[in-house]
Amino acid sequence: MIESLSSENLPEPRFRYSPLVKSGPFYKTAGMIALDKDTGELEPGGAGAETAKILNNLLQALPDFGLSLDDLFSVNIYTTRFDQFPEINKSWEAVISADRRLPARTAVGVNALPINATVEMEFWFCK
Repeated sequence: MIESLSSENLPEPRFRYSPLVKSGPFYKTAGMIALDKDTGELEPGGAGAETAKILNNLLQALPDFGLSLDDLFSVNIYTTRFDQFPEINKSWEAVISADRRLPARTAVGVNALPINATVEMEFWFCK
């Protein structure tokens, strides 16, 4: 059985999709871009700032799903700005510390993302 889940701590989807789906012990987010929950606007400041906003939005919503970063096992990062990947990594490392079990991670360069975002991230959890 697949369940569609949402959280008041996430920005409203701009299109028709579920912010998070659950199937058995697995949870997967939709691709998340750096939207401000209150205004719906894209976080300014480039790839590093967008990554930090995405991770902050995720951390705000995880308790609503009964999840924590300890349940995170895989992350996909899409970016239109591979030249700013050091900034993406800096924001990543501020949240995903080396003293925890690290998730698998894939990074892919793309030509475009919704509403001119430079970073989009998908997260997989197992509970």
